[in-house]
Amino acid sequence: MSKERLVLCFPAEDRHLVQIRAAAPDYQVIDAGQERVAEEILSADIYCGHAKVPIDWRQVVDSGRLKWIQSSAAGLDHCLTAPVIESTIVVTSASGVLSDQVAEHTLGLVIATQRNFVTFWEAKKRKEFIRRPTRDVTHSTVGIVGFGGVGRRMAEVFAPLAGRIVAVDLFPVDKPECVDQLWPPEQLDALLAASDVVILCLPLTPQTTGLFNAETIAKMKPGAVLVNVARGQIVEEEALADALASKHLAAAAIDVAPQEPLPPTSRLWDAPNLIITPHVAGQSARRIDNMTHFLCENLRRWRAGEPLLNLVDKELGFPRRESN
Repeated sequence: MSKERLVLCFPAEDRHLVQIRAAAPDYQVIDAGQERVAEEILSADIYCGHAKVPIDWRQVVDSGRLKWIQSSAAGLDHCLTAPVIESTIVVTSASGVLSDQVAEHTLGLVIATQRNFVTFWEAKKRKEFIRRPTRDVTHSTVGIVGFGGVGRRMAEVFAPLAGRIVAVDLFPVDKPECVDQLWPPEQLDALLAASDVVILCLPLTPQTTGLFNAETIAKMKPGAVLVNVARGQIVEEEALADALASKHLAAAAIDVAPQEPLPPTSRLWDAPNLIITPHVAGQSARRIDNMTHFLCENLRRWRAGEPLLNLVDKELGFPRRESN
């Protein structure tokens, strides 16, 4: 009898393939890459990756073969389509696997906005050595919207600097000591009014798409900073551009955009005091090592019939967090 097929679509090296094959010796491991994933996934029993090319998920589901999707990203909008949600396919996310580097990148973005690095960078090009106003991260209130694996790591990284950390999450449980308040989503307005810096770490779902629109941003403290390291579609592009132009927001930083790559016609390119990085917060020299370790642990659990890590509630669109 032929082996079941494990199809991969993340940049694994030969050493990672050796590790994965050792963790699943009874599976044929196919390194499909972006070039072949749309074809190979149709005959996969297990799929791990993040396809950047179109996948016919209806055809995948109708084939009746795929049993489990292990996303290699924390976000699931690339695979959690209506056919997959309605199917019996198990979905797990990579929530927390990339949290160290995302938190580190975000810290850099926040410091850059607060210390006015954009202004000084532009002044350097004009050879101007002139003091300008700056703001402080130290003693500020940092609000974290979305308190999963990335949000929790964010709180740990900012704790030594911030005077106060508040957060909202759909499951406001297991509040760490470094967080002053962990609220349900109904308290988002309170977080916005209190925070000097607002960091978005929430998943993209129908409920969060366009959540930060003109009305929501208007509730932020005047002179606050908005940082989006989640998904671009959570923030309405025109609303962000308007808030920066009016100086309601002192600055903003985005690692994600509503459309990627961000088109040259976008107002965001010329928005004042906006830092843009091209969806690189999750990059790390150890990213593929960490993802491979995580996949191998979940493969062990899958083969042993044990509960999987980061099991996704497909109706919610992310793993459900229960109180310990």
